[in-house]
Amino acid sequence: MRAVIIDDEKRARVSLRLLIEEYCPTVTIVAECENLSEGVKSIRKYNPDVVLLDIEMPGHSGLELLDFFEDSDVNFAIIFTTAYNEYALQAFKFSAIDYLLKPINPDQLCEALSRLEKQKQKIASFRILKENIRSENLSKIAVPSGNSLIFIDTSKISYIKGEGAYSDVFCNNGTRNLVSRNLKNFEDILCSDNRFARVHKSYIVNLEQVVTYNKADGGTLELEDKSIIPVSADKTQLILEKIQIIKR
Repeated sequence: MRAVIIDDEKRARVSLRLLIEEYCPTVTIVAECENLSEGVKSIRKYNPDVVLLDIEMPGHSGLELLDFFEDSDVNFAIIFTTAYNEYALQAFKFSAIDYLLKPINPDQLCEALSRLEKQKQKIASFRILKENIRSENLSKIAVPSGNSLIFIDTSKISYIKGEGAYSDVFCNNGTRNLVSRNLKNFEDILCSDNRFARVHKSYIVNLEQVVTYNKADGGTLELEDKSIIPVSADKTQLILEKIQIIKR
């Protein structure tokens, strides 16, 4: 596997090269670049299999890399290296893009490179990541379903029902997708957004889709698609507070 490293910090480039040379013998580094312009030239010259790309660099963000290529020319994978904050990492997790948090852990580096050999990245995943990092809320998520990735507009999600290691994602256009992520995974990502709340051990709801909150029978929510979702007693106050925030 041929690799290009793009990072404005020399120490970071040297450290990553040494890690790859020691722990990833099947990877050959064909170029080390200190900015995006040099990186683009090296990619065109060496045609690498993978680009290890820092996001935060002077002049151009690493997220702009694909702006320099036509879709048909993108035959390389990208692993981002980053010291980004927690919210940005949430965007990575639901964009189906690999990232390595600095300082880079050798085992995680090897795992990320190994995954690239087994699966092909989608250009749509990069677009989702770029949009999500620049947005206040996650606008789209990429979720695994069988051997495919499904790209879902978060504003269209009505509710998510946990089914053990899987989750059913129900959208307001009538679509339903069973995906191989548990409900806790969705909670960690989506519920930092005030639109979403885990209202029950088995359900996350898009509160913008709520029509009625009924206190009877332990509490239920009626959604725009007529779905009735049970509410846990200890979630009542959280739901009311979040609904007030998004209805303002």
